[in-house]
Amino acid sequence: MLTAKENMRQCIINGKPDRYVNQYEAMAFVMHPYSFTSPYPQKGGPDVKTAWGVTYSFPENVPGGFPVHTPDKIVIKDIEHWRDYVHAPQVTGLPENLWEMSLGMAAAIDGDKAFKCAMVAPGLFENTHHLSEIQNALIYYMEYEDEMHDLLKYLTDWELELAMGTCDRLHPTAVFHHDDWGSETNSFFRPSVFEDFFLEPYQQIYGYYKSHGCEFVIHHSDSYCANIVPIMIEMGIDVFQGCMHSNNVPELVRKYGDKMTFMGEIDNKFVDFEGWTPEVCRKAAVDAIERVNSLTAFIPCITQGGPGSVYPGTYGELTKAIDQYNIDHFGCTQEEIEANRLPINIMF
Repeated sequence: MLTAKENMRQCIINGKPDRYVNQYEAMAFVMHPYSFTSPYPQKGGPDVKTAWGVTYSFPENVPGGFPVHTPDKIVIKDIEHWRDYVHAPQVTGLPENLWEMSLGMAAAIDGDKAFKCAMVAPGLFENTHHLSEIQNALIYYMEYEDEMHDLLKYLTDWELELAMGTCDRLHPTAVFHHDDWGSETNSFFRPSVFEDFFLEPYQQIYGYYKSHGCEFVIHHSDSYCANIVPIMIEMGIDVFQGCMHSNNVPELVRKYGDKMTFMGEIDNKFVDFEGWTPEVCRKAAVDAIERVNSLTAFIPCITQGGPGSVYPGTYGELTKAIDQYNIDHFGCTQEEIEANRLPINIMF
């Protein structure tokens, strides 16, 4: 039986996987120590300010934290003078004790069973709207093209510096990068505009990771991105994680499966709600697998950008359901599955 890592590799390269890849089972995450210097709010806790100066809030009655964009909290007050407001966090010269934390995370990963994935979030687009507010950012992309190109170059240079430290010291074998590029029904940009702003920056970032030991780029965008998939492929993305049901995943696998793997099809809204049940999770997992019906170029997974769920327990039930499907259809046992992957680490 293949390890979870090799099974995922075979899925991505259109090889011969021996079962369905089960969500994030073949991915273990490492983080640059910069991440320890930029706080994220706890649910129901006080607001926090990130290393970029963005204020985040996470009230009890919402599914996740998000930036606060009251006028006094918006970082970029004037897009024409964004350099006066945006100051990149330090990623070099960090205390060695922070590096020891990151290096400990990396050393604990069994690289035979899982890809050591560099986790990067937020991405370029998300960072621009976190700094300026989503509606403002979309207007700026239309009305202040030069300033936005310059801001993206500044953010790209910072990401490349982050990548350099990550690759030099943590030696990841894949990168898992967040950047949400759409709503459930459409991308935020028409393809030509998206290409103009983001193709070259991401080619630089993903090209760096791939030239420094990362076999695969997994990009998270839990949204509709079907119309920009060709550009994503040109960027160097191997896996589109968060691929919502609205993308018509079976059609994407048929059309682009020789170039990209689609990881998702189990939208959070299908399973991740108050009152969910194990039966709901089992049905959602089986339905997703049988709709797409492909062992290659498809990974059944919750669309959330990490191993977990808003409502505790749903991610674990999905994992059980996919395991059971593999047992029923591919002749493996639960003991064999567990022996060939790392213990499931639910992050959220």
